[in-house]
Amino acid sequence: MDKIVVVGASLAGLRAVQALRREGFAGEVTLIGAEPHDPYNRPPLSKSVLRGDDDVVLPGAEEFDGRWLRGRTAVRLDTVDRAVVVDDGTVVPYDGLVIATGARPRRLAEHPAGVHTLRTLEDALALRAALAERQRRVVVIGGGFIGGEFASTARSLGHVVTVVDSAAHPMLAALGADAARWLGAHHRRNGVDLVSGVRVTGFHGTTRLAGVRLADGEVIPADLVVAGMGVVPNTEWLDGSGLTVENGVVCEPTLHARGADDIVAAGDVARWPHQLFGNTLVRVEHWANANDQGAVAALNLLAGPEHATPFADVPSFATNVHGARIQIAGLPHLAEEAKLVTGTFEDDQFSVGFTANGLLVGAVAVNSPKDFVRLKRGVAAGNPLEL
Repeated sequence: MDKIVVVGASLAGLRAVQALRREGFAGEVTLIGAEPHDPYNRPPLSKSVLRGDDDVVLPGAEEFDGRWLRGRTAVRLDTVDRAVVVDDGTVVPYDGLVIATGARPRRLAEHPAGVHTLRTLEDALALRAALAERQRRVVVIGGGFIGGEFASTARSLGHVVTVVDSAAHPMLAALGADAARWLGAHHRRNGVDLVSGVRVTGFHGTTRLAGVRLADGEVIPADLVVAGMGVVPNTEWLDGSGLTVENGVVCEPTLHARGADDIVAAGDVARWPHQLFGNTLVRVEHWANANDQGAVAALNLLAGPEHATPFADVPSFATNVHGARIQIAGLPHLAEEAKLVTGTFEDDQFSVGFTANGLLVGAVAVNSPKDFVRLKRGVAAGNPLEL
């Protein structure tokens, strides 16, 4: 293998390149990235960047050793001639390919000025400028990971914030009913107006944004809207490639694209059978997964399918909402039962274990890091829940 192409220059792509060089790969590496920046850290975008801190550097990005096509987007993959076609017509041949094209925010069909998404550095800087102008009436569509963090930050900056979430409670699938109910109450105690169980159908205003229209006919006044309705994996460029694409690039446990020994995928775009959870196909959209998976995918590409290592890390992520540290491990949505393990919801300090067939499949902890570590180890080992 002499030429490796990495498509996607964010966290997973950078970690793939670094792993290749650490492993001693001396061939040609080409990195294709849609953004003009060095790879940067996305988690601060919904928190510290909005408060004025521009430190989003990913260590090692400046040490890239190879060919870097910045501001370029892959538009087609030819698996027969083994080449990636770029939007300016450049054809980049490969012996091995890492797909790390990530995901993009879901958008409503109607998206007028004043409605923002939050995925890129430019998104965060535009929101920071808008929030700095004056006190705003902010509506956040979606109470998930990004929506919750943005709502928390906007409240800390003194803005009037409403979160509209279509589920009964925010982050319901990720947290389970009890912890999600706690999160909803936590938002309200911190001054967020939470509107649950209803969808946004459009916007109010002619020349400029004036409000958000709900399915029940209500209009919520708004000067600024953040659409945090989840993401869509960036796979359109793979149409016609012959790869299996279903809500991401479908991979083997080793992260090799199904049916392709010379292609691997990593990060938000990869969907693979997780051995800890009965080979359930999963796609994980969080920092730790991209960080670890990029490196493993690259090493497995060099090793080949027969000598590759299945990727079976426990999915986990953490978020801070109104000062509370929320940690999640495993796949709580697979659970048949959830039990409070430590603490109380009333004290804003607790942990919850999630089980299927009597074994741990997930854990949630709020302001309880030691309990979280213990439960996460139990998920990794497939242990029963011990109260």
